[in-house]
Amino acid sequence: MTRVDFYFNAADKLQVACRLAGKALAQGKRLLVYAPQADTAHSIDRMLWTWPATGFVPHCRAGDPLSGDTPVLIAADAGEAMPCDILLNLGRDTPPAFERFERLLEVVAREEADREAARERFRFYRERGYAVASHDLAGESRGE
Repeated sequence: MTRVDFYFNAADKLQVACRLAGKALAQGKRLLVYAPQADTAHSIDRMLWTWPATGFVPHCRAGDPLSGDTPVLIAADAGEAMPCDILLNLGRDTPPAFERFERLLEVVAREEADREAARERFRFYRERGYAVASHDLAGESRGE
């Protein structure tokens, strides 16, 4: 059964997503970034080219000819992407076909609208018996 991790109180949602993508890469896992909004997909694509500052996370769009050999994919439809171990949701809703992944990562910004949408997703997963873990990122922005 898919394990769900919520990373909440993110000061910069896309920066946290880049960090999680880098962590998955270091662990040898394939990651799919689900970004159903075109502007979000474009922004995460650009950020992954420059993150970390001394390198980049190898990535491409799910439909790209290199997607079979690339460890991090970006897709607007999680159900159509190549097989991956981890799904990182940057959408407001529960991603389609999330149950076929080992892990689902949810990044939640501090804005109330994002938090409310995340609460609904959290309840959805919990009610269906998924193991849900929460990670508070608030201390990171204060240097804790």
